[in-house]
Amino acid sequence: MKALYAHGPRDLQLGSCDIDDPQAGEVRIKMARGGICGSDLHYFLHGGFGTVRLREPMVLGHEVSGHVTAIGEGVDGLAVGDLVAVSPSRPCGACEECARGNANHCANMRFYGSAMPFPHIQGAFREEIVAMQSQCVKAEGLTPAEAATAEPLAVVLHALHQAGDLLGKRVLVTGCGPIGLLTILAARRAGAADIIATDISDRGLEFARNAGANVTVNTMTHADGLAVYGAGKGTLDVLFECSGAQVALAGAIPAIRPKGVIVQVGMSGDMTLPMQQITVKELALKGSFRFHPEFATAISLMQQKLIDVTPLITHSFPLEQFQEAFDTATDREKAMKVQLVFG
Repeated sequence: MKALYAHGPRDLQLGSCDIDDPQAGEVRIKMARGGICGSDLHYFLHGGFGTVRLREPMVLGHEVSGHVTAIGEGVDGLAVGDLVAVSPSRPCGACEECARGNANHCANMRFYGSAMPFPHIQGAFREEIVAMQSQCVKAEGLTPAEAATAEPLAVVLHALHQAGDLLGKRVLVTGCGPIGLLTILAARRAGAADIIATDISDRGLEFARNAGANVTVNTMTHADGLAVYGAGKGTLDVLFECSGAQVALAGAIPAIRPKGVIVQVGMSGDMTLPMQQITVKELALKGSFRFHPEFATAISLMQQKLIDVTPLITHSFPLEQFQEAFDTATDREKAMKVQLVFG
């Protein structure tokens, strides 16, 4: 079967990939949709991110959905033909972090499409895959395109958990790519009173307004656009930094009130932080990395029509048009969420 490999910067190739029969506790899935994530773009554009680099060809992809085609021994609750969202998170369940309840920090994590370990963990942009039943969440009532957004929505739900109670809070979201937009949708659902969104793309900010942001600021054309929120010692309660850009984080901190919360969601490399401001304002700085139990919650929220992801899905391409798909995904003035269509 075909799979999409990254060999290095701007070097994507379709290649062959073996498929096994499902063993006990496993299911075989014919892939339907796969969303191109920011990390996929980092591998495509740069061959990695931060200190992580490709050291061998790696199948990309971890935002996927598909239909069950075969079931292994002992699997219940799933049937051939079921549409499932497939979680890329595969913790071992036996290490110290798993025992502590920190499955997203598993010491032996096998997360689809990750070059962090070596040999690399192969991804899910392939025509078929065998997955553990525990990875699969039935997505009846959703389209394959919606089901494939469960992964980025789960990332956002984990970030909201890190922030704590948002009811009545004033929230700032920096970076209006897919993660930032999903953060706006989820923060509104969680009861945020006001949501301010920043980006350097007018198109991204238009999406943010449609997602429910009360105020949007283009920090490229209005560098002092957040100054009004810096009155006194700051007026905003929570910052979700979704761009991974140091300038966005540093520029937002003056707007955060004393004892406010910063959740760093975006990843692009190390940053130099204004630690004096963080210290004197007693800000809580929290990282947010991946997810685990939030994956099923993401599906449930979409099934209940509490979060609508469809406006974010702007383009879809057959797997064979992978080059056009990735080129489109890099153009923020053209695309938001780009998906590959399998089969």
